[in-house]
Amino acid sequence: MPNAMSGVYLTGHGGPDKLEYRTDIPVPRPGPEEVVVRIAAAGVNNTDINTRLGWYSPTVTGATEDAAKQGSNVESGGWGGALQFPRIQGGDFCGTVAAVGEGVTSVRPGTRVTAALCIPRPTPENPKGLIVIGSEFDGAFAEYCLLDAADLHDVTASPLTDVEIAAIPCAYGTAEGLLTRAELAAGESVLITGASGGVGMAAVQLACLRDAEVTAVTSLSKAEAVRSAGARTILTRDGTPPEQAFDVVIDVVGGPGFPDLIRALKPGGRYAVSGAIAGPIVQTDLRDIYLKDLTVLGSTYQPPEVFARIVELMNSGQIRPLVSRTYPLSKIAEAQEDFQSKRFPGKLVLIPTEDET
Repeated sequence: MPNAMSGVYLTGHGGPDKLEYRTDIPVPRPGPEEVVVRIAAAGVNNTDINTRLGWYSPTVTGATEDAAKQGSNVESGGWGGALQFPRIQGGDFCGTVAAVGEGVTSVRPGTRVTAALCIPRPTPENPKGLIVIGSEFDGAFAEYCLLDAADLHDVTASPLTDVEIAAIPCAYGTAEGLLTRAELAAGESVLITGASGGVGMAAVQLACLRDAEVTAVTSLSKAEAVRSAGARTILTRDGTPPEQAFDVVIDVVGGPGFPDLIRALKPGGRYAVSGAIAGPIVQTDLRDIYLKDLTVLGSTYQPPEVFARIVELMNSGQIRPLVSRTYPLSKIAEAQEDFQSKRFPGKLVLIPTEDET
């Protein structure tokens, strides 16, 4: 391995000016039970943008774009609180093992690997503790990334490309976590918001694999892509879902539409949420919840078996993400701007060493 690599430093909370592309970042070296991965592709996610903006700070109460107005004034705006800067972000990746530390036997150089974005790190005080790649430690927005060997998954057998695999961990891991928490079963009806985005489209595909009846919320311009993912019915974003029509609601949007989603559930229904790009502060009538015996579920922690199922689906080729565009890593600001504009359905992916395609 070389001594220096290209990558992107996040130098503080704020706008794209806080992203600094460098070619002189030291290449990490593996310690005991650690592995250095050469990154082939890295996905663009809301998590990375929210972390850059400081959106996870409790002082930010609006939609994702509102956090940009506070910029560097935000403190403790990372996923797990205050970040150490500079930080290399990037939680989604596919790559090959470049070097292994002492004691590593689970993978060897040349193995194609990926990892879950949210890695369980339980403690007696917090049995559902997590660390997030690119937040608590440096991630995949660079040519090389240092990870614990135990957190890697072998995807050498997968028929998917490196770019496709890099689009999966956050979106499909989050979606599978939501469906698992909501206990979506075959034959049940499910309403999925934000269905043209990475998590939403993954939830559509995974719900179809569970033989559920899928209704998806998206714009008309992206409806065909969402139908291709398996949605039976499309609702437009400016519409109101029918009342008491669904067993499960999977929500990654939040914001002012929350009361309509609660009313859309049948008695005994389950609402599961893992995102709030339209705003984290919501209002509703509590009678709509308790009089119908609804269950409201938050979903961040993912037991290891959740991502293990995603790895099985990757290796068997049963899932395939829609990747609308790739960018060289040096154009990360453009990629994140396109991501926030919602111009493209599915996922956007960064390539550390290739030209834009």
